[in-house]
Amino acid sequence: MAEWFNVGKIVNTHGIRGEVRVISRTDFPEERYAEGSMLYVGEDRNSDKKQLVVESHRKHKQFDLLKFNGLDGMNEVLPLKGQTLYVTEDELTELSENEFYYHEIVGCEVYSEDNVYLGKVKEILSPGANDVWVVDRKGKKDLLLPYIEDVVKNVNVEEKRITVHLLEGLITDED
Repeated sequence: MAEWFNVGKIVNTHGIRGEVRVISRTDFPEERYAEGSMLYVGEDRNSDKKQLVVESHRKHKQFDLLKFNGLDGMNEVLPLKGQTLYVTEDELTELSENEFYYHEIVGCEVYSEDNVYLGKVKEILSPGANDVWVVDRKGKKDLLLPYIEDVVKNVNVEEKRITVHLLEGLITDED
């Protein structure tokens, strides 16, 4: 069974020519939504997917507007409203060194440089300048780790293990 990765959500139609408004969840919209790209649409990860081929892409306000081959009117794309756009793992972009997909980081075990187990990454926040990795620590408050060179020292996605340097103030005594 293929693993599906969410790249956007169709939130509405746009105009009468078959365009849809998408809230994008990809860091690579120019590549993901390029003319001729294949996307798959479905209710959720486990539902049946319908293959769509991108005919055109443009930005409008905070949305990505997509038009798909063979869907030329508003009534043809209306059933897609509320559905999610996916790609398969084969279609993911190759990342540079020290760049990771969220799915590679979530679930990793986090250890200090002293080899003390801190917890598992449960989610990633993107508040601004850098991502923040939320580490679930059983029975304690979550640890918020900024993804910066001074903190994250080693990431091994194959072993699902992250080594971090705990800067002063990241963990307080009452945590």
